[in-house]
Formats: sequence, C-alpha cells, structure tokens
Amino acid sequence: MHKTFRLSCLLSIVLLLATCAQAQTAPAASALTHGEREGALKHLEHTRDMFLQSISGLTEKQWNFKPAPDRWSIAQVAEHITISEGTLLGLVRNRIVAGPATPEKRAEVKGKDELVLTKIPDRSRKAQAPEFLKPTGRWPTQAALTAEYQKDREATMDYVRTTNDDLRDHFFDHPAMGTLDGYQWLLLISAHSERHTEQINEVKADPNFPKE
Repeated sequence: MHKTFRLSCLLSIVLLLATCAQAQTAPAASALTHGEREGALKHLEHTRDMFLQSISGLTEKQWNFKPAPDRWSIAQVAEHITISEGTLLGLVRNRIVAGPATPEKRAEVKGKDELVLTKIPDRSRKAQAPEFLKPTGRWPTQAALTAEYQKDREATMDYVRTTNDDLRDHFFDHPAMGTLDGYQWLLLISAHSERHTEQINEVKADPNFPKE
C-alpha cells in the first residue's frame, strides 16, 4: 500500500510540474497593458483635436474648395477620415479579433507600433483610397459630419479603454505596412486621421484658398 501511495504521489508531482512547464512556455495572454492603452488613447486624443481644429470655423466656400479638379476638397477629406474611423474599428472588432489567434506571427510585427505612427502620416508617399472609403457626400452638412466623427472616435477610444480582446495575437495585412496586429490597427486609425488632417492643411495653404 505504501509503495502504491508513494507512486501515486510521484505521478501527481510529475503531472503538476508538466502543467507548470506548459504554462511557462505557452504564449502570454495579449490583453493590452496599461502603457499600451494610455499610449493609444493619448495619440487618439491628439489626432482628434488636430482634425477638429483643422475644420473649425470654415465657411461654405472654404469647406468645398478644391485646389484642382483631381484633388479633394476639405469636405471630401473630412468625409474620408470619418468613413475610415468607423470602418477600421469595425475591422478590428468584427474581423481581426474574431479570427483564430496566431501568436507565432508576433515576430513579424515586432517594432511596428512606432512605424505605424511615423510612416502612415508621411505624405511624401501617396496612396489611393479604396472605393468603399472614397467620399460620396454621405453627410449633408459639416455639422452632421463632425458629429458622426466625434461619435465614432469616442467609440474607438472607449474600445481601447475597456477591451480585453487578445489584440496582440490576432493579425491582418495592410497594403503598405504588411502584417499588423490588432493593437497596431488601432494605432493606424489614429495615424490615418493625422495623415489626412495634414492633407486638409495642404488645401488651406493653397494660394487660391478662399479667405472667407
């Protein structure tokens, strides 16, 4: 009986050690850290304020002025920013984190947080927006568009504040940046807004921009 008891205890210890070893070698859960949340929220707040300031106080002529026939007006750029806000958050919540976790891809995205925040706003490299993100006059007034943008940006920030989704282990490819994880896609929402706020400032700097 004593031998049987000792054998049973030994097996239990072996199983316990094996379980601990598996727990140590398994990929860590990827809920956002406090620093990641705060960093994303600070950037989202900054780019929100930049955009709202860039469209504040515009007259109807200024809102609709186009520097050239093939260039967007401020109204069109602002619509593109607003469409993208909700669309990209939906991509993160409904597609990226809804798919299977693939933690083996973590190495592919290492160091890309900062790249997203610096490369996406860089307007020295031009890009064409996909058709579904192009402006079509969805909102009848600047006030209506602004209200929609503020609602969608608050939804993005609230998601960052509260989500426990495993954003660091879910991935999706970006046409310019390659593979990004879910958190980096949230940073991209903010960086994309910054990029096109700079486009609005370019329109305002045009020598033919209406004075009123």
